[in-house]
Amino acid sequence: MDALKTIAQDSMKQEIPAFGVGDTVKVHVRISEGDKSRIQIFEGTVIAKKHGGINETFTVRRVAHGCGIERVFPVHSPSVDKIEVVRTGVVRRAKLYYLRDRVGKAAKVKAKY
Repeated sequence: MDALKTIAQDSMKQEIPAFGVGDTVKVHVRISEGDKSRIQIFEGTVIAKKHGGINETFTVRRVAHGCGIERVFPVHSPSVDKIEVVRTGVVRRAKLYYLRDRVGKAAKVKAKY
């Protein structure tokens, strides 16, 4: 079991910013198209963080053209190039799944100043 932990420690990223549920983040994702690769930015509100260690994931939600889009990103994935915290939100829940049912200003998270 300790051998698995040491292997996992080697493949974990060290430069992850501290972010939580309710924060607005920009996730820079590396997308490979054929033999080329480019960086695509996905910006939205973090509605969930799950697991821990090497298996840690977070779900980001945004509304584009009236349609809600959610993506789940592994924190330590090599395809996730960088995570930027745009805004820190104030929430009292660990999971913000209730935002799925809300539209407009009701779907906003208060900012921490």
